[in-house]
Amino acid sequence: MTSETLWYANRATGAVCLVLFTVVVLLGIAVRLRARIPGLPRFGTVTLHRTLSLSALVFLALHISTAAVDGYVNITAADVLVPFVSDYQPLWLGLGTVALDLMLAVLVTSLLRERIGHRVWRGAHWLAYASWPFALIHGIGIGTDTGTDWMTWLTVSCVAAMVLAVGTRVAHSARAARRTPAALLRTAEGARP
Repeated sequence: MTSETLWYANRATGAVCLVLFTVVVLLGIAVRLRARIPGLPRFGTVTLHRTLSLSALVFLALHISTAAVDGYVNITAADVLVPFVSDYQPLWLGLGTVALDLMLAVLVTSLLRERIGHRVWRGAHWLAYASWPFALIHGIGIGTDTGTDWMTWLTVSCVAAMVLAVGTRVAHSARAARRTPAALLRTAEGARP
């Protein structure tokens, strides 16, 4: 494979990762809110979330592999796993490494969910929210397509979708928190003799 082919493959897999991880987080929020996707049963949303998560990880592995194999830049295994140690653009590559490490924590805890319990798994799953902006900033900082019209629109669309979804998630949680004390009060009043 030529260096030019690897460069194009790296760019393409990076863009696909942005889209896939955005959709994965959106689906995760939909699962949490018990939202239904038209044409899918409720369990279909969970299944789609898991399937796209694995697909996104495959594209991430391809993205990292093409960057490491390309001889233009020397990216070592340490650069991939340890943030900010690379000789090549340590800040931008390091942010990608942080995103990867957070995603690996989500993956490992998801695989061990039955053994570690729901509470630990759920706490670790919050790392997906943190991973996404690190990956986004990594792509903006190191991506060779940053500033092109198509990548700008793709990035803006993904950010807008995330802001809307996270805003919906926060609003839903706030409403649930306000309802909970009132529901407890009604239950307590109903239990009085």
